Amino acid sequence: MADSNVSYNPLPDGERPRPTRRRSIVLVLSGLLVVGFLVALLSDNGSIAPANVIDNDNNNVNDNAKNGLNDVSSSSKEPERLRPFTSASSAGVSEKSNRRFGSRTASYPWTNNMLSWQRTAFHFQPQKNWMNDPNGPVFYKGWYHLFYQYNPNGAIWGDIVWGHAVSKDLIHWYHLPLAMVADQWYDIMGVWTGSATILSDGKLMMLYTGSTNESVQVQNLAYPADPSDPLLIKWVKYPGNPVLVPPPGIGAKDFRDPTTAWLTSEGKWRIAIGSRINRTGITFVYDTKDFINYELLRGVLHGVPNTGMWECVDFYPVSTTGEHGLDTSHNGPGVKHVVKASMDDDRHDYYAIGTYHEKNVTWVPDNPEIDVGIGIRYDYGLFYASKTFYDQNKKRRVLWGWIGESDSEIADVKKGWASLQGIPRTVALDTKTGSNLLQWPVEEVDSLRLTSKEFEKIELKPGSVMPLDVGSATQLDIVAEFELDKAALEKTAESNVEFSCSSSEGSAERGALGPFGLLVLADDSLSEQTPVYFYIAKGKDGSLKTYFCTDQSRSSEANDVNKSKYGSFVPVLEGEKFSMRVLVDHSIVEGFAQGGRTTITSRVYPTKAIYGAARVFLFNNATGASVTSSLKAWQMNSAFIRPYPDDDDERHSGTEPTHEVRGSKTKYLGNLLTSSLLFLNARNNFL
Repeated sequence: MADSNVSYNPLPDGERPRPTRRRSIVLVLSGLLVVGFLVALLSDNGSIAPANVIDNDNNNVNDNAKNGLNDVSSSSKEPERLRPFTSASSAGVSEKSNRRFGSRTASYPWTNNMLSWQRTAFHFQPQKNWMNDPNGPVFYKGWYHLFYQYNPNGAIWGDIVWGHAVSKDLIHWYHLPLAMVADQWYDIMGVWTGSATILSDGKLMMLYTGSTNESVQVQNLAYPADPSDPLLIKWVKYPGNPVLVPPPGIGAKDFRDPTTAWLTSEGKWRIAIGSRINRTGITFVYDTKDFINYELLRGVLHGVPNTGMWECVDFYPVSTTGEHGLDTSHNGPGVKHVVKASMDDDRHDYYAIGTYHEKNVTWVPDNPEIDVGIGIRYDYGLFYASKTFYDQNKKRRVLWGWIGESDSEIADVKKGWASLQGIPRTVALDTKTGSNLLQWPVEEVDSLRLTSKEFEKIELKPGSVMPLDVGSATQLDIVAEFELDKAALEKTAESNVEFSCSSSEGSAERGALGPFGLLVLADDSLSEQTPVYFYIAKGKDGSLKTYFCTDQSRSSEANDVNKSKYGSFVPVLEGEKFSMRVLVDHSIVEGFAQGGRTTITSRVYPTKAIYGAARVFLFNNATGASVTSSLKAWQMNSAFIRPYPDDDDERHSGTEPTHEVRGSKTKYLGNLLTSSLLFLNARNNFL
């Protein structure tokens, strides 16, 4: 995105406030750091040669691979997590900056070849620089819109404005000019998270949090300058902003992220905003008729003690009778409501299902033991600040989530970008369990599938690893099912030993009934591998408890990347096979278990298992049971994500641009060439 290309026409309201002296100091320090990073970049001219290609005719158990699976090498030790200086905490928002590794952790000598491989091919991300929260997703006049937190000046958090992109299918995207920038006293320190609401007459309102010149979090209103423009290029900020300020007794930095509004039976619009009272996370509720004047309602929609600040709150209905989505204002029989909050304390998104009472403005969880912040998460890996919207085009609810980096900031600055958005997911109530949501990649993802390989009833003996000839293993969509040997299942001794994905030894921890699953982004020797797997524990009463996990401990030989193990319990009902879907797109791995009851997103940064050296294996590291697996793996095409053509006629026509652009054809073809090279693994967009 051309960061100099700003679409918002600021309203004149006097002299532009100056950032505080503290922010100026931060910018100076950041500048010095960038200079140092550039010097390091210029001195790095290393490269990596491709690894030897695996013998695809070898379908026998690979003994060397087996040894690699069980060997917990020194590279699996998690690097010391030190925290260099960042400005997000002082600004009063989540520590969005990737600051796991400090000066005492030596930076891995990343080459341009390695860093170029990390850029994804079919996930949305800007052309360069930093991105975090998805904002105001909406379907408007034939286009899907995604706004997002964006730093136009670098690959670390700071100087946050709103980026903007549009799509016809949620897969292929056009970058548009910046939607809103920090140019008013009420948002000069940042244009932060917000939500879109389409009114009954089709008008679009956008509420967002701004950080004032004194770092107070306030809520502001914006709307399209030209409602007839399907691309929503230009925005107007309401001259009377802010429309909401923190209530009495609430901290200046504890009042943010308004939800999409829903219509009450009295014809008023209602919104929720995240906050906290001491250590209790809460959601305030306001009613409005015009999005300018608001009434703070008594009490809170919901709150949970000891969960800390709630941000990026979401509130929406789900059907108890079908998988179709519901408009945010839908209420009545056959409906449950979801409350989701992003926990500022631990940087995870939690949700719970319950009952909304409009009259007394409260929401009650179905099961208080799995309430918001203490129960179920959207995703057990890297997935934060998520936001849903109702897609009236296809009658579905779609979920976006920010996927941060888990490498070092030094590497991010060197490659020139940081963060991406997860594959958009449909969200529906799991009517079989009643307590879970089902998350699944939107159906349009399937349009990227190319050639496929299918494997039927492969038997995996205890302790075995099997290479799969799937071709290139960098961009894949894998659907796999597993069945345990029933006789071994019945013979397995009962145990009261508790299992945890995160505190275990990962795929190297052998039990009678697991782990078993897939090794993705692995090299021939399995010195680098990312297992996505099931682990089954048999309780004292003979009941089975299934866990879905991802193990990053040997995902990379680099020392400055996160190597956590992720996962959680996943319900597996009577008669169901163990099933997973895994999307691999360079440095992101997304796993969906049992139709999406449990999901895990990982960022991995291999140094050897890249390009043609990446492999996929089946494995069964159980000690007492054989596993039979059937799977299908598709090669995935790259999405076409490029700047929108610089042509006024086509821009305002609401139609998709064609290759025969009438104006500025040279510039358009240049953008096209740049984008094509980007997704042919020549994506070296470094600082």
